[in-house]
Amino acid sequence: MKKLLTFLSVFTISIIGHTQTTTVEESIFGAQTGFLGIYANHELRLTNRIALRSEIGLDAGFWGSDVNDFNGYLLTPILAIEPRWYYNINKRATKNKSTTNNTGNFISIRTSYHPDWFTITNAENLNFIGDFTIIPTWGIRRHIGNHFNYETGIGLGYGRYITTKEDYYYGDKNLLVLNIHLRIGYSF
Repeated sequence: MKKLLTFLSVFTISIIGHTQTTTVEESIFGAQTGFLGIYANHELRLTNRIALRSEIGLDAGFWGSDVNDFNGYLLTPILAIEPRWYYNINKRATKNKSTTNNTGNFISIRTSYHPDWFTITNAENLNFIGDFTIIPTWGIRRHIGNHFNYETGIGLGYGRYITTKEDYYYGDKNLLVLNIHLRIGYSF
């Protein structure tokens, strides 16, 4: 009888342990950099598997021309908000894989805004035109150790230039936007 009670107790505890839901972290602050920018971000838990990521940073751009031998660069501010659904976080936990600092695969809707506040550039008389984008994105986030992470994602969505009468842009204001990112970062 003791063996049966011990078995049932262990069995019940193991079932309860495996049925508990792994959740995303309550709050994570971090910084990331990639090939085209540097960013500070915060993720806030909304539900067990959904986090709201807010981000501020500087996006970079480069260009070159064989016609006038001019190569240029620019840095411009970006504000972004992105609800992320970490759809495989429970599966990772059941396989004893790390879920620390929201390690997992995600689907998101990245919404970003490039305001025309300032631009850091080597070009003279550059007329920067701000834009607004909404991009459904699929990505992965992995952590190395306790604080370092890497992240990659890809998505295709809608963008729109934000212009005024003073702007020199006369083309179509609607855009098809591709989001490809590869970043490394640090979580505080």
